[in-house]
Amino acid sequence: MTLIPATTGDVLEIVALRTAVAEKLTLDHGQGPWSSASSEKRVLFDMRNSTVFVARQRGKLIASLLLTTKKPWAIDRSYFSACKRPLYLLSMAVAPDQQRKGIGRKCMTEVAALCRKWPADALCLDAYDASAGAGTFYSKCGFREVGRATYRGCPLVYFERMTIPAIAVARCDEGVSAKQFCSSGSPDRR
Repeated sequence: MTLIPATTGDVLEIVALRTAVAEKLTLDHGQGPWSSASSEKRVLFDMRNSTVFVARQRGKLIASLLLTTKKPWAIDRSYFSACKRPLYLLSMAVAPDQQRKGIGRKCMTEVAALCRKWPADALCLDAYDASAGAGTFYSKCGFREVGRATYRGCPLVYFERMTIPAIAVARCDEGVSAKQFCSSGSPDRR
């Protein structure tokens, strides 16, 4: 399984995947902020403002996530370690029929490799502070809990995972975007 940048041809499948995951979480844990169905407009917005990745198995979309260098609205940087190049993981979704089969862990392995190439010195994310949240999963994947906060009435747990030594990051050119990385296969450097 390999994560590849999504294209506009993937939008409807990503919407269906995110919606199926939201419905499964609602069925298992009740109504909550995780219950919202996705939309084509939302996925296109994500594609304009970050890099959306997908994973397929036998042609079927089984996972999706997005990576961005722009701080998400619900993240409070004061909880995280100081770093020059944080990368944020958002909207990770694994098809309900593929959950608990190692797909999420494989995605995290792929994300770690992407972080090293980006370059990013930390991978940051939040998870719902509720039974529907994926905090236990992220802890098992090597993330460290760095804080808890409530944003707009939604309790969150913040996690981070440092990726490469800061000395290596200091030698890299500033301002490499996700789109630059994905279109060239490696970050542009001056």
